[in-house]
Amino acid sequence: MKVDSESNYTPEEKVTYEKIKEYILKKHGLKVSTLCIAQIKDKCGLQKQFKFESTEESKVPQCTPKREEVIMDAFRHFGII
Repeated sequence: MKVDSESNYTPEEKVTYEKIKEYILKKHGLKVSTLCIAQIKDKCGLQKQFKFESTEESKVPQCTPKREEVIMDAFRHFGII
């Protein structure tokens, strides 16, 4: 697509982890970690911005059901799902 000065084309803004966190904090008053967002993206089969690898020795904290619920709300808000 060729963009010229008369075009109304505006590129889609990327939804970042920070934007998701800000939205959740503003709407629900709850802080969520990037790890929780990545876990829910993984659960939904969405592409993540980073990969977290764990070993058997390290235990990865799991996202709580309440945080999962607000992250899913944010995904719907931003049109991710």
